[in-house]
Amino acid sequence: MSELKTLSAQQRSAFGKGHNRRLRTRAMVPGVYYTPDGKNIPVQMAELPLAKIYEQVGRTNVFNLEIEFEDGTKKMHPVFVWDAQYSPVKGTFTHVDFYGVDLDKEIKVKVQVEYTGTPKGVKLGGTLETYRDEVTLAAKPEAMPRKVALDVSGLAINQSIKVSEMPLPEGVHAVFKNDYTMAAVFMEGAEEAPAE
Repeated sequence: MSELKTLSAQQRSAFGKGHNRRLRTRAMVPGVYYTPDGKNIPVQMAELPLAKIYEQVGRTNVFNLEIEFEDGTKKMHPVFVWDAQYSPVKGTFTHVDFYGVDLDKEIKVKVQVEYTGTPKGVKLGGTLETYRDEVTLAAKPEAMPRKVALDVSGLAINQSIKVSEMPLPEGVHAVFKNDYTMAAVFMEGAEEAPAE
């Protein structure tokens, strides 16, 4: 595995809307780090480095949050972005929640699906229907993909791909109760759903 990217943050001791507003005027973003054992540590970080790392990792890839505590000590914590809030006007971050993970234990994350290829059934007059734009995957944090590509080019008319049939990277598996359909090709105007 490649070395994890690192974002620097400081423990935050002041709270409230007024303090958070003052932070944002200094291009700082308030946030909370939720530890794997259920504690939470208020933090703050510079907006620009946060935006850069978020562009690279999104909400599915793990990275290191280096927290500088009030006593001057620093400690690395593997995390991923659990929630992010933005300014509707400026588009900048207003608050971020980080979720701490154990690199040796599986996590479950919703990951974006990207459909690729043109189904052979579409070339014969069929219509492609896609039913999900994300799937829940389980994997160790460092193995979790940013997104998954699903090639639909092999689908003929009245064929479908179920979530259990999706090719996934090694160490990654889909989490589902019912084996739902991801994509299907059918003739336009057909009354019945494609055979599954």
